[in-house]
Amino acid sequence: MAAQMTDAHRRFLQVLMSHGIMEGSEARKLHRRCCEIHKVYYAHDKLDDFISTINSHLQPLFMQIRKGMSEGDGRAHYALVNLAETEITKMASDYTENELELFRKTMDLIILSENGFASSTDILNLTDQLKTKKMKKKEAEQVLKVFVEDKWLSERNGEYTLHTRCIIEMEQYILSNYQDVARKCNICHSLAIQSQICESCGIGMHLPCVRKYFRAQTEPRCPQCNDFWSCDIPGMNRIDSQSPSKTGRAEKSFILGTRRC
Repeated sequence: MAAQMTDAHRRFLQVLMSHGIMEGSEARKLHRRCCEIHKVYYAHDKLDDFISTINSHLQPLFMQIRKGMSEGDGRAHYALVNLAETEITKMASDYTENELELFRKTMDLIILSENGFASSTDILNLTDQLKTKKMKKKEAEQVLKVFVEDKWLSERNGEYTLHTRCIIEMEQYILSNYQDVARKCNICHSLAIQSQICESCGIGMHLPCVRKYFRAQTEPRCPQCNDFWSCDIPGMNRIDSQSPSKTGRAEKSFILGTRRC
């Protein structure tokens, strides 16, 4: 039998709904605040149990609070996901048909890229290929800003990638529709858009997972096939990689999320 839903659970859910997605530390603060306000038992290490109770009551509504990871820094995030809807219907009420088409084509560019990013130039060039209705580049620039504000895309120095919210919400859609290229991280088992790939066996790992996994190893080897991991490890300098050029390449691979080395 599902645990009882209290006013603390309801308040937590309402706040999360208003944010769409919440970073782990903020979710933990909210958990404590909700329990204190409604005088419910609070345990600092029971956030996931607290969320499980909410999820048990959301199940008949085909909704769920899901935990995911930021591919940039590895921090945990929580997002409310509608399980009954596809990628199209999730966004259909907020965007026009040609805006949705631009998003789908942008997603294609990002997922099929080598590093999990697409440049603003490449995205804006898609406007001529829209079949629903043509869009001027100035219009497309504004639409991209809205996608960023609504947390479907993230932008850094003119390069776009999928926002953590988008990855959490659309993981199954992406795995189903991009079967040849989409993969899960071998360490955390979540969808990996920005990743490094083993040249021998082809497994992928998020950059934060790569950094964490190899931190204690003197000779980094693939966790799957045990071959030498030839990619530059983010935030770490190998004994044989002390030259400025190689160090710079390692830093660049972390900043851009280099998929293949």
